[in-house]
Amino acid sequence: MRPHLIIFLIVFSALNTAQGENVYQEPQAFVANAFDGDIPEPSVLWMSGETRDTVEAILGHSYANLRVRYWQQDDRTAWILEEIGKKKPITTGLVVNSGKLARIKVLIYRESRGWEVREEFFTNQFKGATLTANHRLDRNIDGISGATLSVRALTKLARVALYLHDAVSE
Repeated sequence: MRPHLIIFLIVFSALNTAQGENVYQEPQAFVANAFDGDIPEPSVLWMSGETRDTVEAILGHSYANLRVRYWQQDDRTAWILEEIGKKKPITTGLVVNSGKLARIKVLIYRESRGWEVREEFFTNQFKGATLTANHRLDRNIDGISGATLSVRALTKLARVALYLHDAVSE
């Protein structure tokens, strides 16, 4: 193989990876971490009626999935949810404990901009957040310049996870 072709393939591969998906943690590892390795059996919440309507109102668009898988142990739930940032989905892990957001982590990021939402300086703002009666967070989340749509996506997912936690804890 010619040397310039090898260099081209290496550069192309690096650029393709940079433009593609960045996996920061596998969803299975997130769930294991959420329950200190003692993973409960997954449960399923069917998205219908008032639950679907409320989730769609929070997201501001229709919700395509018929069900959502989650893990629950006592009053702790873990959720793997996705929302579109600008053009591509952001896969996010969320842990809710006793009605408060305990952890939010970007697991897979596919956008070319706005990746800063995965950093702890941003996600720490969500710790302890609860849902108000009108399905809003009980606090303001500071944005990140250049990552507005990703910030909105994670804020919506936090609201959805808190709402779903309440729905399965009733």
